[in-house]
Amino acid sequence: MLKRIAVDQLTLGMHLKEFCGSWMDHPFWRTGFVLLDAKDLQIIHASSIKEVWIDCAKGLDIAGGESAVLEAESEQQVEIDRRNVADSTRQVTPVVASKEMARATKIVRQSKQAVMSMFEEARMGNAVDVGGAKLLVEEISDSVSRNPGALISLARLKTADDYTYMHSVAVCAMMVALAKQLGLDEAQVRSAGLAGLLHDLGKAVMPIEVLNKPGKLTEEEFSIIKSHPVEGHKMLLGGVDVDPIVLDVCLYHHEKTDGTGYPEGLKGPEISLFAKMGAVCDVYDAITSNRPYKAGWDPAESLRKMAEWATGHFDPQVFQAFVKSMGIYPVGSLVQLTSGRIGVVVEQTSKSLTTPSVKVFFSTKSNLRILPQIIDLSRPENKEKIVSREDPAKWRFPDLHELWSGLPQSPW
Repeated sequence: MLKRIAVDQLTLGMHLKEFCGSWMDHPFWRTGFVLLDAKDLQIIHASSIKEVWIDCAKGLDIAGGESAVLEAESEQQVEIDRRNVADSTRQVTPVVASKEMARATKIVRQSKQAVMSMFEEARMGNAVDVGGAKLLVEEISDSVSRNPGALISLARLKTADDYTYMHSVAVCAMMVALAKQLGLDEAQVRSAGLAGLLHDLGKAVMPIEVLNKPGKLTEEEFSIIKSHPVEGHKMLLGGVDVDPIVLDVCLYHHEKTDGTGYPEGLKGPEISLFAKMGAVCDVYDAITSNRPYKAGWDPAESLRKMAEWATGHFDPQVFQAFVKSMGIYPVGSLVQLTSGRIGVVVEQTSKSLTTPSVKVFFSTKSNLRILPQIIDLSRPENKEKIVSREDPAKWRFPDLHELWSGLPQSPW
């Protein structure tokens, strides 16, 4: 029997099936465990969570004479209840990037901690709690619905040390945005996001010295790294009711349409839509992020380079949809306008892929910084246009990331 009870009714020995409420309010990233530590109970009581689901078949029941808020015979009933509660509190109305940044920052920070915990569980040989990961994906998906550029661009602010974890968060967000762009249904969007979050799980068992090596990998080392899709797939198979889409993307996100990818060298039609999506999102985040052996490329320049690789590497339709979801000049791109002013893209606009909102802050005519000003290039009265992408390495603006995000380089 599954029962929804007040947190005041929780006692040690109960099997905590699920928290009721937003994942952002949860005191733990995971669920599905027996409460054995009094400190865990104190943490739950101190949180804003008011009710939880318990599984009486796997742990203690409530005390005799006490009543549950709700009872259910199956997990499907619990899922329906959770969905109803979540839908009543969801906020998906579009907002401008500046308004979403604070909330997205919190989601990214907590997502990173959750992914670190998942990887640690995997290293210890424990099954991954996909249920907890699903709740995380829903928060990320809602943020992308409110404003796609905020969370996706924030997740790019990562150091070489936290790359593996933040990469998972970034690919999750981009998979969600891409799935929405492709017109997939809500269930497929959530599956795509979960696949993005777990696609690199196999890296949890890769040797750290190889994973974070600052120089070029030897053939032997590269062979080790190339085993991560298969290793991650094995780990996921050890779980319960793992989404087939998640398994597929984990195993095949390094396949290329010309058959030169790995682990099986699949060609175009042999690769699923979701694995093709994973390939694009994985590569984009990898080349725009700082790594132990190189600095990340500018977002707009990265898309240009990916377009050159598209034949043979990516599915053309999937790549085109990805560009539409990100914009030709993604958030964080450094550009020069017809006036000679240099600015950074802060948000996409609905009119055109080539007319984002740009925060200008430097004049090439005077070679001086100017008072930052946001210009919406899509507005009819605006006469400015983007004339070129600019290389951040050339200009070396120390506060470039802070200009578009309001955050330091690595706020996590």
